[in-house]
Amino acid sequence: MNLKIAFLQLLPGKSLDENFSIGRKSCREAKEKGADIALFPEMWSDGYDLPQDPERLNALAIEKESSFLKDFRNLASELQMAIGITFLEKHSPKPLNSVLFFDRTGREILHYSKVHTCAFDLEKVLDGGEDFYTADLDFGRGTVKIGSMICFDREFPESARILMLKGAELILAPNACPMEINRLSALRSRAYENMVAVATCNYPEGHPDCNGHSTLFDGVPWQREGVRDMCVFEAPETPGVYVAELDLDRLRTHRSNDVMGGKYRHPGKYGILSNENAS
Repeated sequence: MNLKIAFLQLLPGKSLDENFSIGRKSCREAKEKGADIALFPEMWSDGYDLPQDPERLNALAIEKESSFLKDFRNLASELQMAIGITFLEKHSPKPLNSVLFFDRTGREILHYSKVHTCAFDLEKVLDGGEDFYTADLDFGRGTVKIGSMICFDREFPESARILMLKGAELILAPNACPMEINRLSALRSRAYENMVAVATCNYPEGHPDCNGHSTLFDGVPWQREGVRDMCVFEAPETPGVYVAELDLDRLRTHRSNDVMGGKYRHPGKYGILSNENAS
């Protein structure tokens, strides 16, 4: 059983309305290409524009109940295709970097805000999320347990590990940064060590500090013949709607038979991980 994931590796417009128009057109293209779910890059509502002035920043932030998000909810229902839409979310005292997932009926199934904000850089003007969440995504031919992490979250093994422990089979990861060998290696590691698939959607070349290379690591490092490449899809640098397939049966067989993930953990020996004074 294959799940088809559309990576909406797009250049944003200059307004919320323009980004909805671009996003709607791209979701329709994704559906035409057979996608079960369409994933946007990080903070699509404003094209990852982060003014450092609080007044300008708050003017760009939108409510979870905004018409922008409701329109994507309706689009998911219309197309019978799940959508992961990203946005700068109104929040007090500071906005959040968030993603909402609607299933093919338009039902909200997951709302996640980036935990590991880049507080050393532009994201110092944002608040961080509180936890990692999973949800069952019914895509018509079956169900898959999904979770999400956003960009810098990938650099912390705990992000994907928590999602794995909560049952995630597929981690959907909006992104906005240059995807080079080291960042791609982090995604590969998160997939390998947790026996999960990781799908990352980035902005294309032409967007500041981004270069495309959206990827799907399927989390299965072995086959009968030996080692295989877990990277089953990597987009070029150019804008586009790219669709890749995740073989869920192969992933589930691997999760049942291999030794990674949570099978041989020793959580009683990991106390330092929750010690806020450890460095």
